[in-house]
Amino acid sequence: MRLMGRAIADEPRIFSLAVAGSVLFSLVTVGTAYAFGAITEHVVQPALKRDEVDVAALVSAGLVVLAISILKIIGILGRRLAGGVMAFRQFARYRRRVANKLVRLPAQGRPTGDLLSVANSDVEAAWFIIMPLPFAVGTVAMVVVAIVALFVTDWALALFGLALFPLIFFMNMLYSSVLTPRTRTAQKLRGEVSAVAHESFDGALIVKALGRGEHESVRFETKVNQLRDAQVSVGRIRGLFNPAMDALPALATVAALFVGVVRLQSGAVTIADLVTVAYLLTAVAFPLRSFGWVLGELPRSIAGWERIRGVLDASEGPAPGTTPLANNGQPIRVDVKDLVLSYDGQQPVLRDVNVAIPAGKTIALVGATGSGKTTLVQSLINLLKPQRGEIQLDNVPLGDIEPASLSERVAWVGQSTFLFDDTVAQNITLYGSFSEDEIWRALELAHAAEFVQALPDGLNTRLGERGVSLSGGQRQRLALARALVRRPALLLLDDATSAVDPKVERAILKGLRSGVSETTVVLVAYRRASISLADEVAYLEEGRILAQGSHDELLATVPGYAAVVTAYETNMAEAPS
Repeated sequence: MRLMGRAIADEPRIFSLAVAGSVLFSLVTVGTAYAFGAITEHVVQPALKRDEVDVAALVSAGLVVLAISILKIIGILGRRLAGGVMAFRQFARYRRRVANKLVRLPAQGRPTGDLLSVANSDVEAAWFIIMPLPFAVGTVAMVVVAIVALFVTDWALALFGLALFPLIFFMNMLYSSVLTPRTRTAQKLRGEVSAVAHESFDGALIVKALGRGEHESVRFETKVNQLRDAQVSVGRIRGLFNPAMDALPALATVAALFVGVVRLQSGAVTIADLVTVAYLLTAVAFPLRSFGWVLGELPRSIAGWERIRGVLDASEGPAPGTTPLANNGQPIRVDVKDLVLSYDGQQPVLRDVNVAIPAGKTIALVGATGSGKTTLVQSLINLLKPQRGEIQLDNVPLGDIEPASLSERVAWVGQSTFLFDDTVAQNITLYGSFSEDEIWRALELAHAAEFVQALPDGLNTRLGERGVSLSGGQRQRLALARALVRRPALLLLDDATSAVDPKVERAILKGLRSGVSETTVVLVAYRRASISLADEVAYLEEGRILAQGSHDELLATVPGYAAVVTAYETNMAEAPS
């Protein structure tokens, strides 16, 4: 009921229009019973007795039927159009709400395919019930008026005809309770199927390259079979209940007709009364059946709504800050104090990290795999929330900074490059207001201008999904240009040039030192040539910064640092060309 009430509160005017159409249809339906009874008694029966049709009476009857039909059409159109508009507005409204919520949630969470299922099939499942809801509400008037009319017409026929209706109501409730857990399971499995499919498609190249196609097919088939079994279970319940729900009203009408024939012969009722009662019983059965349909769809709607709420009610963490960073064209100073961060809330990935990065300087983060470099970089842009400690940018706590201001002044280029299926220019600007000169300057700093000029349409060349037409190094350079075009005061490079030729990487980093003097740079680096360009190096080991200083100082005094740098160069030298 809360779900339906929420929909009504979202669209009160449309719902009122839909209910008005439904009430009109309901009242006309009850009136039709009396009209058909009168036509049977005053037109059909005399014609059968005299074997002659009264043309005037027939025309009058035809006009009455035409008027009834027109009013019914108006009612049906009103309720269906308004109900459809209401449902599709809810689809759009909650897809927007889910999408808006997802961009505010922490980066780690549920599988992408499962979230896509929430935004698509779960939203439709939750609000599809809105389409028949106005009719179900409007037919309350039909039931009340029809039952009153039945007793006014003949109380005995009414009692016989309505005797089975409590059983119908009970079966509707039983139907809903039995169907709910099965529908909830099916809806959950839809999300799991979507998640497996998305994962397989996303990793299609790896699946093909490593010959894992058959394994992925089996994994997908297993989930699909589970979903099939769950839906068959739902269908089996519907198959058992639906025929009974259809048969009971018909049995009630037949019972009333048997009694009606006896009362007709005794003169207690007229032929018009009998036709009216039969039609009214049919009219009462129809809305009760529609209630049954709503109750049958309700479990699916509830299951969809529960999954939507799982996203909408998810914690976003602390409230976003409201303090803007000064946009003065100066580089940002970074201070990290006693930082502790873990992904599972138990095993820390960063342990009491302390580091100070002067404004305008370049610092390299070096450490073995799993030492916490990426985690530290992502925490500097607020993608990850520490459990303890503090990060300050220009003496402002990171949590207090306004998100829009942070995005404007800080740029991050991650290990994995993502390009949109759009033009080169739009991938760099992300539809921001940058001039073509600014785009080319960023491309030149990223050493990407030459290959972009060689593309068929230059900046207007479409790159395809994820930039599939480019090499890994080219994609990384475009991602770097995307960050540089914004002239950030703090630039975070998380192994952002790993796919670039070492000579090109060194040229890029040299260009950054001379071309972005207004920027503080934090980079995760492995190559000695790249590390040596940094003003300072911070060496991480098991989530702690063990040493900070120049490359030469650490190389001479920190064995672990020397081992990491030497091991990387040895591996590169031994790698086949």
